Amino acid sequence: MPDTNLPQGGHKPLELEDIGSNPQPRNTIGELIERRLSRRAALRGLMGAAATATLADQLLVSGSRALAAEASPSSLGFKELSHQLTERDAVPEGYEIQTVIRWGDPVLPDAPRFDPRNQSAEAQAAQFGYNNDYVDFFPLPRGSRSSDHGLLAVNHEYADTQLMFPDMGDDEAARLKSSRAQALVEMAAHGMSIVEIRRENGRWAPVKAASLNRRITAETPIRISGPAAGHDRMKTSADPAGRLALGTLNNCAGGNTPWGTVITCEENFNQYFGGAAAKTGAQAAMYKRYGIVEQASYSWPQHVERFNLDKEPNEPNRFGWVVEFDPYDPGSQPVKRTALGRFKHEGCTHAISADGRVVFYMGDDERFDYVYKFVTARPWNPDDPAANRDLLDEGTLYVARLQDDGRMEWLPLVHGQGPLTAANGFNSQAEVLIETRRAADLLKATPMDRPEDVQANPVNGHVYAMLTNNTRRKPEQVDKANPRAANAHGHVIEMIPPGAGTDKVDHAATEGRWEIFLVAGKPGVDPGATYHQGTSAEGWLSCPDNCTFDSKGRIWIATDGAPGTSKVADGLYAADTDGQGRALTRLFYQAPTGAEVCGPCFTPDDETVFLAIQHPGDDKGSSFANPSTRWPDFDPAMPPRPSIIAIVKRGGGKIGA
Repeated sequence: MPDTNLPQGGHKPLELEDIGSNPQPRNTIGELIERRLSRRAALRGLMGAAATATLADQLLVSGSRALAAEASPSSLGFKELSHQLTERDAVPEGYEIQTVIRWGDPVLPDAPRFDPRNQSAEAQAAQFGYNNDYVDFFPLPRGSRSSDHGLLAVNHEYADTQLMFPDMGDDEAARLKSSRAQALVEMAAHGMSIVEIRRENGRWAPVKAASLNRRITAETPIRISGPAAGHDRMKTSADPAGRLALGTLNNCAGGNTPWGTVITCEENFNQYFGGAAAKTGAQAAMYKRYGIVEQASYSWPQHVERFNLDKEPNEPNRFGWVVEFDPYDPGSQPVKRTALGRFKHEGCTHAISADGRVVFYMGDDERFDYVYKFVTARPWNPDDPAANRDLLDEGTLYVARLQDDGRMEWLPLVHGQGPLTAANGFNSQAEVLIETRRAADLLKATPMDRPEDVQANPVNGHVYAMLTNNTRRKPEQVDKANPRAANAHGHVIEMIPPGAGTDKVDHAATEGRWEIFLVAGKPGVDPGATYHQGTSAEGWLSCPDNCTFDSKGRIWIATDGAPGTSKVADGLYAADTDGQGRALTRLFYQAPTGAEVCGPCFTPDDETVFLAIQHPGDDKGSSFANPSTRWPDFDPAMPPRPSIIAIVKRGGGKIGA
């Protein structure tokens, strides 16, 4: 989600979603622009708009311009879009957009017809939720590579009250006006949807009354497992054992496991809690580090006691986790896996290390917070699903330190090691995990410019971290991994584990290398903006957020915040990660006004890319009655509806070919 210091023009950020709670980000004095853009990177095809060209750079400029005029070095074959900012979305010539499912569409068999003017919590709990983010496709039957039939797993991150209910006004203060009945609708609109879909005659649609469909909401019972389960700070009056939470909140990006389960991630959970204890309670310092303040962003503490810190001071400790469940079993109970740490998880994506252990990469989506990975204690077993059931309860959580010389270290967050001892207030591994952020502070991890999605490329083994932006970074806080002060546009870091490019990638290693893949913004306008020399006037991007990879290893980057930073719609951009077209980004999709683009996900055959279009119409002054767009229906009786879309090639074929 976007930086709260950015100008209005796109999504209206939540006041507490990126409060920037790291009290002492390390100050590293350095060059302000392009300190990490090495000669090696330049020779691989990168261009710094403000850089002084070497002879090699000049040759590359000349060569790439000739290539751009004749044949682009990019392997991508679509005709690039032009930047826009309108009420409708757009794809290149030869492609089409299909709306698969929208807010309010039926998920469970007993779901009533959607009526946004008379919505109830019971109805919403059976319907597709609001503000879809993470999207994943699980083929049917289980274990197959089907690309025509499967389950969509979709997160529902938060509620835009002013667009969900009539007569709420046109700003975010509407969230504090919700009645108890409306607050319960908002709670039911959070969580996840599992929806069976099928492609027939080239078109995707939900399967009616599908038996595998499921809704998970803010009130679904979820088991707590791992080292923090049962700790005193996890106990509440409703759950004195500290082992059963109600619901999952602010589910942003996510991931999956090699054994076929969903990983859904709790991000900005802080905004739902409020009370005087935020300032005066025994856990006030911890609340502050997680951005929990006296006044919540929603009315929930007024109506539901567990969100009131003065009534239930431990309830926030039960959020900020990674949640796992089996999408193929609608009766399975979701589990909060505390071994993976507690912070504002943007996503959690896996790679298999050379020794069979599974590594999960994660970003903590806040200014000056960190990149993490979790390494399972033992290899996964592809022949025995039951053996993998609790694999995420045992392993080591690490936080990243990116050195100025391009080396990278992974620092273990293990009780008793280094500063993580009773002398610093950590009496157990449970406490290290409940206060993961403070533990990482003490280890002197590298504070980053809002780490969001972090994903491994399955082809080259490199790992890419989306750093959305950070306008609060001061010149004295610039370092090589975060090369710009007042970074409004973000950048992408490429992390390279030992063995990358071979079939023996050691994702579990505690050392590796890193470099900058691109620095976002408009070349020639935004200082430091850095791409391939052949990037067109339409190919630059702002605020990278989520990413995915197609079967060729090309990266597809979704953005969140470009309307506010650059006056263009958020979109989906693609680029090669190796070869002559490395970092030559091309614009493939642009969203309707007010929307961000989330959750890019390909079918196994690369012939469909699914996107979550979140908060359409969330512009300044937009309301339920007078929205800036009525996407996707353009029905005067309907407000804008967050939706999952499928983009396909007319007549069939691989996306981007």
